[in-house]
Amino acid sequence: MERRTFVGASLAALGTAATGTAAEPQPGATDLYEMRAYTLTPTRRPLLDEYLSQAYIPALKRLGVGPVGVFAGPPEKDVLRVYVLAVHKTADTVATLPAKLAADAEYQKAAAGYLNAKPEEPVYQRIESSLLSAIPGMPRLERPDATKSRLFNLRVYESHNERAAAKKVEMFEAGELAIFKRVGLTPVFFASAVAGAAMPNLTYLLVFPDEAGRKAAWDQFRGDPAWLKLKATPGYADKEIVSKITNLVLTPAAYSEI
Repeated sequence: MERRTFVGASLAALGTAATGTAAEPQPGATDLYEMRAYTLTPTRRPLLDEYLSQAYIPALKRLGVGPVGVFAGPPEKDVLRVYVLAVHKTADTVATLPAKLAADAEYQKAAAGYLNAKPEEPVYQRIESSLLSAIPGMPRLERPDATKSRLFNLRVYESHNERAAAKKVEMFEAGELAIFKRVGLTPVFFASAVAGAAMPNLTYLLVFPDEAGRKAAWDQFRGDPAWLKLKATPGYADKEIVSKITNLVLTPAAYSEI
């Protein structure tokens, strides 16, 4: 399978950042997603929420970046992980974001409590960040209605090498993505990792009305005749192309735009 890669487009966009010119999305371009994972104690969640809702998201909106989604999993052993998904149209906004935030007086003022946290009282322990490029079969994020009750499923498929990772993308585009949509596994985005941890991987986000809807859709998928036929296709077995699956059920923050 011939796959468009992110490398050429990202280098071109990063080149425009170096010259100070703004990059515009090219015809046929795909979304870029920055996925941040904040690790913190549950007691610090209000401070992070204040920063994200009052400083970070408004600043990104002024820069034309977004929508921005904020999701959290249940606390585990007094540790909470909050995921922040920012949608970019070009690599230029990814590369220049730190400098633009540093120069944004409105952002600096709104983020003062977060930025001035003392070492002995940090807002979070660490941030992990990944850059993801939407797959050709789903080049744009499909934004759910943020006014409705919803539940998210974040899944990461790691592969033992790049060939296997490309094969998993091929499998989704050959039929698995269409099956997902038909049985109620509603996708928000599908993307391949360009930079970050656990590479190579395919990362995707699904949305459901509630937990009952999530379970029902997965049950229907597992018994779907088209899925059973597809996964039996030579070269598509999980043991051949997927080495690890991370499966997270996440709830959106009240201010999440996704």
